[in-house]
Amino acid sequence: MTANQSPDEPQVFRSPTAAVVWVVWLLFAVGNWIDLAVQGRDHLSAVAAAILLLATGAAYVTAQRPRIIADKTGVTVRNPLRDHRIGWAGVAEVDLADLLRVHCRWAGPTDAAPGQPGGKEHHKVISAWAVHYSRRRQLAAEARARRAARPPGLRRSSLGLPSGGRGLPYGAAVSGAETSSPEAEAEKIVRVLSERATAAKAGAVWSEPLKSTWSGRAIAALAIPALILLVVWLL
Repeated sequence: MTANQSPDEPQVFRSPTAAVVWVVWLLFAVGNWIDLAVQGRDHLSAVAAAILLLATGAAYVTAQRPRIIADKTGVTVRNPLRDHRIGWAGVAEVDLADLLRVHCRWAGPTDAAPGQPGGKEHHKVISAWAVHYSRRRQLAAEARARRAARPPGLRRSSLGLPSGGRGLPYGAAVSGAETSSPEAEAEKIVRVLSERATAAKAGAVWSEPLKSTWSGRAIAALAIPALILLVVWLL
């Protein structure tokens, strides 16, 4: 995951793998469009170009769009088709399952008498497509890191013979690689978001309610190519 580090600017968390997939697919699609424009002159070529356009829209929605944006007032979770925005005071917890999850809690319109506290409390869990997490891979990475950190004399192969003859340098390299795994980065993002929410709650007097909206751009990225494909197919 990547993030802007300046505290005065919004922090953006997203999957670098998804960004690479998006760029590779875009280059692949452009190359095929050029080839179809040069060599394709029949109906099948037009259909293939429309299918590529629809697939590019799907790649944009699933790979390029998802991200988490944290700023001074709250956090925005941008998923393939929907955007979720809530103030820091409404962030009850951030944790990891298969995806990063933001637990939201905010007060609804009050039914109490004027001047008295009240109001129904709302709860919702938002899963962020931008941050994936595999607990099994993380446990395996931690086990490998522990084995690599053992003194050379304690690391032995399955035959009972000492392994890792180069010892400490090898162990140090493995440890550094494990700490930069996607799962370790996901845990860092959870800590950053949790710390920002805790710090913001200290001076908050009210919680901004959760706002969930459909993304017109994401829907258009799928609907327009689908309509074009339908028209080309029927011609």
